[in-house]
Amino acid sequence: MLKRFFSYYKPYKKLFILDFSCAVIAALLELAFPLAVHRVVDDLLPSSNWTWILWGCVSLLGIYIISAALHYVVTYWGHKLGINIESDMRKDLFTHVQKLSFRFFDNNKTGHLVSRMTNDLMDIGEIAHHGPEDFFIALMTLTGAFAIMFTINPELAVLTFIIVPLIISLSLYFSKKMSVAFSRFFTDIADFNARVENNVSGMRVVQAFSNEDHEIAQFNKNNVRFRDSKLIAYRVMAWNSSISYILMKIVTLFVLLCGTWFVINKNMTYGEFLAFILLSNVFLGPIQQINGVIEMYPKGIAGFKRFTEMLDTEPDVADAPDAMDVGHLEGNIKFEDVSFGYEGKDNVLEHINLTIRAGETVALVGPSGAGKTTICSLLPRFYDIKEGSLLIDGIETRKMTLASLRAQIGIVQQDVFLFDGSIRENIAYGDLDASEEEIWEAAKRAQLEDIILSQSEGMDTMIGERGVKLSGGQKQRLSIARMFLKNPSILILDEATSALDTETEVAIQLALTELSIGRTTLVIAHRLATIKNADRIIVVTEEGITEQGSHQELLDLKGAYNRLHEAQFGV
Repeated sequence: MLKRFFSYYKPYKKLFILDFSCAVIAALLELAFPLAVHRVVDDLLPSSNWTWILWGCVSLLGIYIISAALHYVVTYWGHKLGINIESDMRKDLFTHVQKLSFRFFDNNKTGHLVSRMTNDLMDIGEIAHHGPEDFFIALMTLTGAFAIMFTINPELAVLTFIIVPLIISLSLYFSKKMSVAFSRFFTDIADFNARVENNVSGMRVVQAFSNEDHEIAQFNKNNVRFRDSKLIAYRVMAWNSSISYILMKIVTLFVLLCGTWFVINKNMTYGEFLAFILLSNVFLGPIQQINGVIEMYPKGIAGFKRFTEMLDTEPDVADAPDAMDVGHLEGNIKFEDVSFGYEGKDNVLEHINLTIRAGETVALVGPSGAGKTTICSLLPRFYDIKEGSLLIDGIETRKMTLASLRAQIGIVQQDVFLFDGSIRENIAYGDLDASEEEIWEAAKRAQLEDIILSQSEGMDTMIGERGVKLSGGQKQRLSIARMFLKNPSILILDEATSALDTETEVAIQLALTELSIGRTTLVIAHRLATIKNADRIIVVTEEGITEQGSHQELLDLKGAYNRLHEAQFGV
């Protein structure tokens, strides 16, 4: 996992070398200050040479200025390194999520996915910047300080060093506890985000049912759990910090007492004593750095583990190694003995055989849950079939690249999803390279032109999140306009007009009729009046495809379709 983590440094080698070099030089300059004090007190002070003392202080000022410049580089450019790595990880994760299949999104909450991309990686930048740098510099400074202290007074240096393994052991002990605490913390914050996202998305339903108090109670449960997990993590961190603090202060007192003893007994000069006290503080600095890294590590690594878990999630539907890009498809569709079932459930479809000719309009009718939408979802490979073959123009869909296959299939659904943006942006989503003229032409053909012109801002009208500022009919027309731009060979209409009033439905049906011209069209419908002119009607039940034919042929059969017709029209 560490190897995988450090692979993100590769594009930023120069930045890492700059940051690391400056940090090392700054650390070495920290060691120079106690030595300079030693020389001033033992050599320059007794000589009473004010000029030399003044030049010594000027030299120290120069060292401080250089050190300040180095610290600027470490603070800004070092954090830039961490932020770049964090951004690359987020980009990789977002890119990977685009490839995951519908099955993954069926089983994962939106709030959890957002949390993985935001909160989980929040501390990665700090780990990427401070982790390797602080650890190496701490070891180097610790070794350097100890070496200088040893040259001044070996006995006192060894006695001071004894405390170091104890402090590091305590940090490692608390680090394990923090790893567990922060793993729980990230899980709870994901649940918290999911709760907020769910509430905000469904606010109209919440207020319509006057269930605000219930939502607040549910939120409070997640909020308290989130608070408790955070407190647990910081309680462990506080114990670690407090115990380390008292141990380091004991070291300072120990140096003060022992140093005084050595000075009284003429085993140390005053300058050596002052240098030793300053060096002991320099010596304790790296221990605090190592402690900080050990403290930071569990939080960052818990997030990185969750990041790699998602990155290692393989999409259920992916391009085969020999997948081909298909150009224009005529739209001849063939299901050969196709069976399919959702994860962990019995098969929805069993041994389906169906042939649809290019340019034909085929309607799928039948009871809810029989598999009509599932049949259509298999065409663009939102899910992969379990058994059998699904071919378009004689080519098995699994032998086509997903991008080229889906480019040939358009879907208009009852529940239209629109993006928070302008009317223009949402229509242009059908073809991101479309010109202004093409966008307007698509709007006209979708019976949307008059609605756009009636808006004060026209095409630039903002429609709100999920198109909340538009009516159901306006949303549907916008989605149809988007489809005109896409211009697919195969069109799937999934209950596209079932939620509309009669007048709006007539207008939408006109747009859909034009959209269907020259395309293979699959229509899923419950209202039989909307599909009686289809070239062929397929009746899908739990037993599979039980009937097919024209509207009149199926009525004459006196079977399942006739019963549906009688139930709707009472004849």
